[in-house]
Amino acid sequence: MSISLATTLVATLLSILLGTPLAYVLARRQFRGRTLIDSLIDLPMVLPPSVAGIALLIAFGRRGLVGAPLAELGISITFTEIAVVMAQCFVAAPYFVKAATTGFGGVDRELEQAAALDGADARQVFRLITVPLAWPELFSGAVMTWARALGEFGATIIFAGNLPGRTQTMPLAIYLGFERDLNQALTLAVILLVISFGILALVKVLLKQRVGVN
Repeated sequence: MSISLATTLVATLLSILLGTPLAYVLARRQFRGRTLIDSLIDLPMVLPPSVAGIALLIAFGRRGLVGAPLAELGISITFTEIAVVMAQCFVAAPYFVKAATTGFGGVDRELEQAAALDGADARQVFRLITVPLAWPELFSGAVMTWARALGEFGATIIFAGNLPGRTQTMPLAIYLGFERDLNQALTLAVILLVISFGILALVKVLLKQRVGVN
């Protein structure tokens, strides 16, 4: 359980840090290749998880396009916690990017322009105007990203393996438990269900309260 919580937290934070600038650009700019980038973001959402794992293995495995040069430097990614995080980011980050793009696109540009006229610089406008107004979408996107990462199975087992105490996340432990200990698998499944339901219910309550305040 601790591995799942740690890796999903890191994966969600990385998705937010890397996805926020990308979502902002997609929401505010028109440029060549935008449709291609948008399609690449959607791709992990429609790919079978096992295919996503194979793609990561081809790219970052010991004989992969990126993995081979790293292996020569003594750096191995596969079958490590880094691989778990990468698999989770690959399949879950698009949920945040899509939600954040919608949020940034829905912000009233006149409010941002008014803040700029009052002397706010670009960073202040983004931090004090844009983010608060887009917050419901950003928050829900982050939670959906975390939930998707928590339930990730196919890409993880192919790219990171199922090593107890190292890369075995809760979904992988449930899968293994059905072969070795059914009671343990059922217990973990209930825990995962309760955590996921509790988080999603909390999100809905918070968003409903925010809408009520506004």
